[in-house]
Amino acid sequence: MITEDSVREVIDSARIEDVVGDFVNLRRRGNNYTGLCPFHNEKTPSFNVNPARNIYKCFGCGVGGDPVKFLMELEQLSFPDAIKWIAGKYNIQLEEKEVSQEVRQELQERESLLITNDFARSYFADQLLHTEEGKSIGLSYFKQRGFRKDTIETFGLGYASTQRDGLYKAATAAGHKEEQLEKLGLVRNRRDFFFDRVIFTIHNVAGKPIAFAGRILKQNVKAPKYVNSPETEIYHKSDVLYGMYQARQTVRKLDLVYMVEGYTDVISLYQNGIKNVVATSGTSLTSGQARLVKRFTENVTLLYDGDKAGIKAALRGVDVLLTNDLNVRVVVLPGGHDPDSYLQEVGTTSFETYLQGTARDFLFFKADLLLEEAGDDVSKRTEAIRDVSSTLALVNDPLKRAGYLQQFSARLGLDETLLVNLVNKAIGDRRKAQRKEQEREARRERRTGGGNTSDGAHDDDWAGLREPGWAGDSDTAPEAPPAARQDSGAPATEAPSLSAGHSFQERYLVELLVRHGHQWYDEEAGVTIAAYLTSNVADLLQSFDAPAYRDMVVAVTERVRSGQTPAPSWYASQPDLALRKLAVDAAVSPYTYSPNWKEMYGLHLTQKLPENNHRLAAETFLYIFRMEKIERKARENATRIAELEREGKLDQLRTHLKVQMKLQQLRADLARELGTVVLHN
Repeated sequence: MITEDSVREVIDSARIEDVVGDFVNLRRRGNNYTGLCPFHNEKTPSFNVNPARNIYKCFGCGVGGDPVKFLMELEQLSFPDAIKWIAGKYNIQLEEKEVSQEVRQELQERESLLITNDFARSYFADQLLHTEEGKSIGLSYFKQRGFRKDTIETFGLGYASTQRDGLYKAATAAGHKEEQLEKLGLVRNRRDFFFDRVIFTIHNVAGKPIAFAGRILKQNVKAPKYVNSPETEIYHKSDVLYGMYQARQTVRKLDLVYMVEGYTDVISLYQNGIKNVVATSGTSLTSGQARLVKRFTENVTLLYDGDKAGIKAALRGVDVLLTNDLNVRVVVLPGGHDPDSYLQEVGTTSFETYLQGTARDFLFFKADLLLEEAGDDVSKRTEAIRDVSSTLALVNDPLKRAGYLQQFSARLGLDETLLVNLVNKAIGDRRKAQRKEQEREARRERRTGGGNTSDGAHDDDWAGLREPGWAGDSDTAPEAPPAARQDSGAPATEAPSLSAGHSFQERYLVELLVRHGHQWYDEEAGVTIAAYLTSNVADLLQSFDAPAYRDMVVAVTERVRSGQTPAPSWYASQPDLALRKLAVDAAVSPYTYSPNWKEMYGLHLTQKLPENNHRLAAETFLYIFRMEKIERKARENATRIAELEREGKLDQLRTHLKVQMKLQQLRADLARELGTVVLHN
C-alpha cells in the first residue's frame, strides 16, 4: 500500500494546469485557465482551472475537484492508480508500506484473478488469429459480420477451440493456479468451460477483462447460444454494461448513450463511428447499471427492433432508469431490424439521421403503445392509464413531472387533477413498499447480528462509490421534507437541539440560505448561493444532527432543482410551520460561527460578515463545514477499523480501509483550501 507520505508528496507536487493540460486544450484568462469541458459536450468554454487553488471547476455541468479527482473521473482510475499516474508524470518514487497479511492476501487475490483473466483473453485472441481452426471458424465469422482487425483487438474478441483442455494446460503451464481458473469459471474439473465458441471479452470501466461470453456457431445443436462467466469477486453482472469501457469518453463528450441488447450490435455501431453505445447483454436493466450510466451521462436512448411483444416485455426494465433520474428516449427500428442489420442496410449517415429523427420520449412512447393496444376496451384503457401513472410517479424532478402531467392530461383527455391524484397515489404506494423493504432488511440484519451502520451504504458513499464533493456530484435526490410527503401523515419537523453535535454549524447553513440564498454566487454561470451550497452539502445530509435543519436544506434543494430561486418571501410561505419558524429565526439571527471553530480555524465568534460578502461567507463556511463532518467520520471509521481488525472481519475491514484513504484525501484537499495542517489518524 502506498505510504501517506508518498501520497502527500504526489498531491503536493501535482499542478492542476499540468494534469488537465494533458487532456484539455487550455487558454490563459487572467490568473486562471479555461477550456472546453471534457465531461460534457459544449461549444463555449465553461471549464475553469485555478492554479492558485489547484482545482478545476466546470460551471456548465458542475464537476470539480483536484488533480487526483480529475484523473479518477476522466480516466476512471482508482485513487492509487491516479496517484501512480501523477507520480510517473513528475518522476516521483513511491514508497509502499506493509499492511496486515490478511488484507495483503485479499488484495493480491483480486489482482491475481484479473491477471489470470487477462491471460485467458490473450489465449483466446491467439487462438483466433494464429491457429488454423480459429482463423477458419472464428475469424471467418467475425469477418462475415464486417469486423476489422483493429475492432477485433479493441473489443478483445477471440476463439475457444474444440480442444477441451487447451486453456487449462496453457494457463497452468504459465503459472496460473487451477483454483483461480475454477473461481473465474474458466475451468471445471480440469476441462475448459469455453470451447468451440467465439469469445467476447467483458471489461470493467478501467479496461481490465473481468468476464467472458461465448457464442456457439453451429446450427441445430442442443446447446445454449451463449454461455457466460459466473459471478465472481471481480465480476458482478448487474453492475456491468458491455462496451462501457470503449464508449465512456464519447458518452461523456456527447452527453448521450445508446443502449442495445447484443454484443455484435455494440461492436458494429462502434466500428461505424457510433461509439457511444453499450449493451445490456440480454438481461433486465438493474440499478447498478443505471448508476454506471449516470457516472457518464443522464441521457439514454434505447434502440428496439419492431417486435411489439419484445418491446412490451422490455418496458418493464426501463423503470429502473427513471428511478435513477435518467432521461430516457426510445427508437424503434423498422421492419424487424436489429441495430446491426439496419446499419448495414442503410449506412452510417442514414442510420444516424434515423436515430435523431425518430427518438421519442420514453413516457409518451409507452403511453401510446399501451393505449393503442387497449383500443376501445374501457378496462384495458383504464389499466393502461394506471400503468402510465405509475411510471410518471418514478420521475423525481417535480418540475419535469408537472410538465408531463400537463401534456398527458391533454393527450389522454383526462382532468389534470385526476391524473395528479393517480400519480400521488402511485408515489405513496412506492414509498410504502420501500419502507416495508427497509424494515424487512433491518429485521434480517438483526437476525444475522448486523445493523452496524458503519458497514452499510453510507460507507460506500464515503469510499468513493458515490463521491462526496463539489456541485453536481450527488447522484440521488434527498428525501423530501415532511411537508412535501403527500402520502405520509408525518408530523411537523421537531425543533433541533443546538447543544448536540454539529447542530450549530447546520443552523449557520440555514442562516446563509435564508439571508443570501437568492443572491448570485456566479452570475455569469447562473449559479446562486443556494445552488452552490445545497449541491455541495447534498452528500452530507444523512450525517446532519438536527432533522429540522436537514429538512430545510432538502426543501431549498428541491426548490433549486425545480429551476426557481428561493427568495426570502418563499421561506415565509412554507406550509410546514416548523420550517417557517426556522426561517424567521435565521432571518433575525446575527452571523456567528460555531464556537469550536475559533481555536481550530482562527475565526472570530461574533464576526459579522458584510452583506456584500456573501460569496466569501458561503465558501468559507462550506470548507469548514465539510471538514467538520469529515473529521468526525474519520474518527468513527478509525475506531471501526480497530474493531474489525480485532474481530478478523476481513471483508468489512477492506471497505473501511478504503473509506479511510478517501477521507484522508478529502481532508487534505480541504485543509489546503483552508491553509491548515491536518494530522492523519
